[in-house]
Amino acid sequence: MNQKELKELIDFLIEKDISEFELERGDVKVRIKRGAAAAPVIAHAVPIAPMPMASAAQSAIHSSAPAVPVPGHAAGAPVSAEEELHTVKSPIVGTFYEAPGPGALPFVKPGDQVAAGQVLCIIEAMKLMNEIESDASGEIVKVLVNNGQPVEYGQPLFAIRPRK
Repeated sequence: MNQKELKELIDFLIEKDISEFELERGDVKVRIKRGAAAAPVIAHAVPIAPMPMASAAQSAIHSSAPAVPVPGHAAGAPVSAEEELHTVKSPIVGTFYEAPGPGALPFVKPGDQVAAGQVLCIIEAMKLMNEIESDASGEIVKVLVNNGQPVEYGQPLFAIRPRK
């Protein structure tokens, strides 16, 4: 990939408001990430194992009722019926993954404290790995889906007890 093609790609991503993009051609890998403190373009000219693309995605919707527990996931602290939990919902249709890769530790588990912008999971859609970030700070009370489970648009993924 020459410098002109790279500039055209960056201009296209800016025009379409795409914040993160990864391209692999043979032994060249280009990753562009906008809006971060890190360098916007990183290029490697070494052979690499195939890696799916990732883009940041998030959803912000509040729920007044506690979410339904999923077998296999322990709850954090007990939840009262009146307590208002923040629900992180899926912004896309795809497959839910709780960890960055097979055999890796989950991004979060019940009882963990999270900050807004922290990655909670990955949803794979059309071979693209989309990082789902928390839009609220607080404690993960429940993980509402199982690893590898298909999810629908708007489906609740996590229940978070917001920090006060």
